[in-house]
Amino acid sequence: MADPKGFLTTPRENASHRPVDIRLTDWREVYEEFGHQRLEKQAGRCMDCGIPFCHQGCPLGNLIPEWNTLVWRQDWRDAIERLHATNNFPEFTGTLCPAPCEAACVLGINSDPVSIKRVEVEIIDRAWDEGWVVPQPPATRTGKKVAVIGSGPAGLAAAQQLTRVGHDVVVYERADAVGGLLRYGIPEFKMEKRRLDRRLDQMRAEGTEFRTNVNVGVDVTVEELRSSYDAVVLAGGATAWRDLPVPGREFTGVYQAMEYLPPANKAYAQSPINAAGKHVVVIGGGDTGADCLGTAHRQGAASVTQLEIMPQPPASRAPHHPWPTYPMLYRVTSAHEEGGEGSGCTPCRPSSSSATTRGSCGASSWSRFGWRTAGSCPSRARSGSWSANSCCWPWVLSARSARVWWRSSVWSWIPAATSPGTGPSPPASRASSWPATWAAASRSSCGPSPRAAPPPRRWTPTSPAATSSPPPSAPPTAPSPENPGESRSQAHRM
Repeated sequence: MADPKGFLTTPRENASHRPVDIRLTDWREVYEEFGHQRLEKQAGRCMDCGIPFCHQGCPLGNLIPEWNTLVWRQDWRDAIERLHATNNFPEFTGTLCPAPCEAACVLGINSDPVSIKRVEVEIIDRAWDEGWVVPQPPATRTGKKVAVIGSGPAGLAAAQQLTRVGHDVVVYERADAVGGLLRYGIPEFKMEKRRLDRRLDQMRAEGTEFRTNVNVGVDVTVEELRSSYDAVVLAGGATAWRDLPVPGREFTGVYQAMEYLPPANKAYAQSPINAAGKHVVVIGGGDTGADCLGTAHRQGAASVTQLEIMPQPPASRAPHHPWPTYPMLYRVTSAHEEGGEGSGCTPCRPSSSSATTRGSCGASSWSRFGWRTAGSCPSRARSGSWSANSCCWPWVLSARSARVWWRSSVWSWIPAATSPGTGPSPPASRASSWPATWAAASRSSCGPSPRAAPPPRRWTPTSPAATSSPPPSAPPTAPSPENPGESRSQAHRM
């Protein structure tokens, strides 16, 4: 055991984030330096349990109590050896893993769990700084040849282990650079690509060969691989996203997250799909949605709204998620913090059956309809109005299975009747450029953002557009407060 009284005398500490106004100007990781002395105290909180449930929580079976004890004893060199015993790339898991090990920590039953994830990434960072991570080429070669299809973390780990036992390994990658989602799917602010590049240099020095821009099954057939190699490892990812078959899906400005993130990770602010100055909607409240959120912030989006179909989760472990299972909790990522104090807004939502809606301005916050960040919202109630304006329902990104919509223009329509869902609809020429499904699913009355383009225009049947084309049918009614998911079950389903 590390410090016998550590879990009693030392409170849990998390790594601080760099100030929002600074980190939004670059694409570097959001965390500040933690400090070795502070980390050693955090490692000392580990109780070295007789039955370490953190082993069960970790998919890799990391020897967590062992390297916690070594760090507390300042034996960092042995700590990286124990960490590498079960994990080829602790810098990947230390930055990206959701840390189910911490959810399974015994100390977490009645206190804050050990900062396992932070200890892990600090061990590997120090190992690189000290020069302890070096190539480990095999002493002898087996003469066997192995092809690994896919260069994501699974493919890289398999390739490294096979190379180190003496096989000749070739890794095939469909993209123009090695790394899979680590390269173009994970934003730089979440994991800097220097972590990936130095591992690839190590693997090349060990003898692993990489071939990019090769689509297995197209550029090279399976029969060719089987005839050229003694074994083939399939480590491809799942890049076939989940679509959302709703009206408006085909409009320009609606993108899957994996259409938006890769070019953004290649060109950053110069991406061909750029959210600069646009009002963005991110559909999906998971990690990928947060990646889209942070990317849109750094590209200079005028506003970002994130939608989540599920109700807000609890702040603490619920009875149906008992320890040591991984609980569904209300979590705030670094991307959500970047809305800024006073510049976020709870998305507009019905507050009564008459479709009167309100937006709640203040710090970025979550509602049943999702996140609202980046850009201010001078909210006001307006009975009987249905607005597709800049404040409420802009552009769409979705999680890797989600979409991205954006609109740089602003428009709205106000029905003549006071009851929701009645009166004329927008002209077809306008409706074709804005996905009405989203406005219909969330009848709102938020006013336009101060940074928005022109204020919303009122449309009436006597306008020139009305005489040129008859109005389509009226939109569906707003969801009632008793069943807020009624009208959005299809529109917001992921």
